[in-house]
Amino acid sequence: MRKKFTGRALSAVHSALCLLGAMLFALSIPAHAQQPKKIPRIGILSPGSGDPLRMARRGTDALPEDVKFRQDLHELGWVDGENIVLEYRWANENEDRLPMLAAELLSMNIDIIVATSVNGARAAQRLTKTTPIVAIVMSDPVGMGLVKSLGQPAGNLTGLSIMGPELAGKRLELLKELTPRISRVAVLANVGNVDRETSIKEIESVARSSSVQLQILNVKNPDEIENAFAAMVREKAAALTVLTQNIFFRNRTRIVELAAKSRMPTMYPRGGYVEAGGLISYGPDRRAYHRRAAYFVDRILRGAKPADLPVEQPTKFELVINLKTARALERKIPAHLLMEADRVIE
Repeated sequence: MRKKFTGRALSAVHSALCLLGAMLFALSIPAHAQQPKKIPRIGILSPGSGDPLRMARRGTDALPEDVKFRQDLHELGWVDGENIVLEYRWANENEDRLPMLAAELLSMNIDIIVATSVNGARAAQRLTKTTPIVAIVMSDPVGMGLVKSLGQPAGNLTGLSIMGPELAGKRLELLKELTPRISRVAVLANVGNVDRETSIKEIESVARSSSVQLQILNVKNPDEIENAFAAMVREKAAALTVLTQNIFFRNRTRIVELAAKSRMPTMYPRGGYVEAGGLISYGPDRRAYHRRAAYFVDRILRGAKPADLPVEQPTKFELVINLKTARALERKIPAHLLMEADRVIE
C-alpha cells in the first residue's frame, strides 16, 4: 500500500531540499573563488647564450640576463614560478634565429616579450601588433620605425633607448680629447641598418667640426674584422672608434687584441671592452639601465599599455679607462678625463 504524505510532511521535505540546495551552493562559492588565476607568461628574447660558462666570461658589464632580470622583478613583487612564468629563448650568438624564436614565444600565448636586442625587437614587432613588447637596447627607435615618438610610442612596443647616434658623436669628441693631434679616425661599423647609418651621420658631423677625416670600415661578419684592421693601418688611421653592435661586443677580445697589436688608441661603447683590455669606453651604465626593463614589465602587468609608456633614455653614463693599456700604448690620459672617469682599471 502506497504511503501518503500529509501537507505538513511535504512541506518538511521541500524545506529540507531547499536547505540542501543552499548548502551545496554555498560550498560551491569558495571552490569557485579558489580557482587559480592565469599566471602571466613573460618571454625573454636574447641574441646571447644561456650557457652559464659563456655568461661567466662576459664580465660585469654584461650581467647574466636571467639572473639580473629575476632579481629586479622580485624586488617589484614578481616571482618566477609563483605569480609569473619566465620563458627564455637564446639565439646563441646567431641573430638569424631571432624571428623563429619570437614566433615560438608567441605560439605559447606569451603576455609580454622582452627583447634584449634591436633585431629581436624588430623580429617580434613584425609578428605581432598586439602582444606588448619591451625592448631594452634600442639605438634609434624613432629612426628605425619601432615607435612613433619617444613620448608617444603609439604601438605595442616601448622600452629604453641607448641614444646610439648621439653617443657616437660624443665618443669621437672624447677620443679627440684623448689624442688631440689625430687627423684621421677609423670607424668600425656595420652599415647595413638604419641606426648605424644615423650614428655615422652624427660622427661625420662631429668630425667636420673637429677637422678629422673618417675611414668607415663596414664589417658584416667576424671574419672581416682582421681585414678591417689591416685597412686602417694601411690608410694610417691614428685612432679607432667602435660603434654599438652585438657583432663587435661578442668579438671584443679579438678586437682589443688587434687594437693593441696595431697600437691603435680605441674608443669603445661599453665598459666590457675595457675590462677585456681596451683603452677607453663611454656609454650608458648598463647595470642601472637593465633594471628599467623590469619596471616596464611591472607597469604592463598592472594594466598599463605600451603606447602610454614613453620610451626612456639613459640618465647615467659611464666613462671607463684602462691605465695598463694606456701605458702599453705610451699614451698619457689627460688629468680631466681621469677625474671624470667612473672606473679606472689599473
